[in-house]
Amino acid sequence: MARAHSSLSIFLRQNHHRFRRNPSSQGHIKSISDGAVDGGDQQDKTLSISEIAEKVCKITRTRPRWEVTLVSEFPSFDFSDPRFFRELLRRQNNAFLSLRFFHWAVSRHDAPPEPDSCELLFDALVAAKSPNAAKSLLQTPGFSPGADSLERYVRCACEGGLLEDAIDEFFKLGELGVRPSIETWNLVLKCCLKARRTDLVLEFYEEMVKLGVAGQANAETVGHLIQGFCEGGSLLRGYELLWQGIESGLIPQYATFIRLISGFCRQGDYAKVSQILHLMIAKDRAPDIFAYQEVINGLCKNGRQLEAYRIFSDLKDRGYLPDRVVYTTLIHGFCDIGWMGEARKLWFEMIRKGFVPNQHTYTSLIHGFFKSGKVEEAKKLFDEMSCKGYGESTPVYNMMISGLSLHGRLDEAVGMFDEMPQKGIACDRITYDTLVQGFCRVGKLTNLRDLLDKLSQQGVVPSSSSYAALVEKLIELGELQEVKLLLSDMQNKGVELLAGTWDRIANALCKRGFITEAMDCLVDMLNRNIRPHKTTFDVLIQSLLQGDSLDDCVLVLDTMFRMGYVLEEGMCHSLVDKICKQNGNFVETCMAKILEGN
Repeated sequence: MARAHSSLSIFLRQNHHRFRRNPSSQGHIKSISDGAVDGGDQQDKTLSISEIAEKVCKITRTRPRWEVTLVSEFPSFDFSDPRFFRELLRRQNNAFLSLRFFHWAVSRHDAPPEPDSCELLFDALVAAKSPNAAKSLLQTPGFSPGADSLERYVRCACEGGLLEDAIDEFFKLGELGVRPSIETWNLVLKCCLKARRTDLVLEFYEEMVKLGVAGQANAETVGHLIQGFCEGGSLLRGYELLWQGIESGLIPQYATFIRLISGFCRQGDYAKVSQILHLMIAKDRAPDIFAYQEVINGLCKNGRQLEAYRIFSDLKDRGYLPDRVVYTTLIHGFCDIGWMGEARKLWFEMIRKGFVPNQHTYTSLIHGFFKSGKVEEAKKLFDEMSCKGYGESTPVYNMMISGLSLHGRLDEAVGMFDEMPQKGIACDRITYDTLVQGFCRVGKLTNLRDLLDKLSQQGVVPSSSSYAALVEKLIELGELQEVKLLLSDMQNKGVELLAGTWDRIANALCKRGFITEAMDCLVDMLNRNIRPHKTTFDVLIQSLLQGDSLDDCVLVLDTMFRMGYVLEEGMCHSLVDKICKQNGNFVETCMAKILEGN
């Protein structure tokens, strides 16, 4: 046999790999045709699934619009092969890029995607903490994740704040006959609490009892349920559940006890507060100063400042160190009932202990001075507060304007109002309402009209309480035409007076002798479906009797009786006296109405 040409021999030695079967291809490698070295149609035939997956991974990571060119680079490769997608998902290590490829591959084939591929991608998206992306796969035809995958998705959705989706899939687990783990129950309950859906917490509790899951509850479960009961207004159920948990050896976190204490303090049930405090000590959840702070705050809000102070003193005797919040709470409580001497003692004691008063401490004491009529002390403390950088805020200025107005120092209040824009302090509706009511109180209608014009230019609409004060003042001054214009302006601006305000307007009109206008006011109330107070009917009937307007009186009586009210005995006597002076037919009509109503 002739020796091969040397150049051919060299070529074969250098390119022998192009003519061998790759043992790692497992039969998927095809031999290349003559002359086809770099062509795309041949490239995908010579590479294994793993190699193509590696190349596609790189392409999808580095090319922005790879969907346009990918098929041309691998023209004969079947991208819908489930084995390829599993390999791509494994190599890509990026669930979001894999999801993009998945949607692209699905869009190129009429057949639904293979369920196993869907579940692998679904699990990857859940592991990547992307519940929204995982949710998109749930709409894929023919795909229904397994119980384990679905439970992991429920937990992921809870952590991602998708409460409604989590609950929907949670109940699907029940339909599949699967009982979720107590950790999943806890996550769902926590998600409900975070979304302030205490109604759902109560529903889940009932579901747990019905399914017998309550026996698997742990201390975290008990804590979540008690929090739901407390926030949902079912304190007693929370309290009962606490004891049930304790009997089962489930001691919730410290915060759970504090929630119950805070709730019972608001209700004034200090017997249960005491029981919970003793229980905390017994179960190694010793109350700290924050627990007692809740008790002191609750006592002050319920008008039991002396008991709050007694607990405060006991705490100091037992070695507790009250902080600024506790001192401020007590100072505020004493100021509310006008015990300024005790409040000031605590103020100086707090400073001696090294606690610097904050804005709330200052405003509590200033409010107390105004309430006690000590305006100069309030102003002095405000100046001190301002020097320390606490005074320049809208709430503080509103408090000062209100206090000065209430004590007839309206010029000073207006001065502070004028300071606000100069110091960059924003005025709010409370600021304007305070001034409006202050002007009404002293009868400075010219200043009030100027202020209302200014508000109108700024697009600010006064509150219904400001309008009410102005209407009542105008009635007092007999300015009925302005009252009508003002009520019309309110209606145009969408401001609705409270029912009690309409009653006061009707009474004020009667008092000033404007009976016709008072009747119109009653009609307005009825047209607005506002139920007049009984005193409004009494005052109106009395006014009509004094004016001998018995026809109108009968109409008002009829309306009053239809609303279920009855006449007082004295009013009946006055009415009968007036009726007896009329003709017989009229007497019979009126008496029939009275007897029918009473």
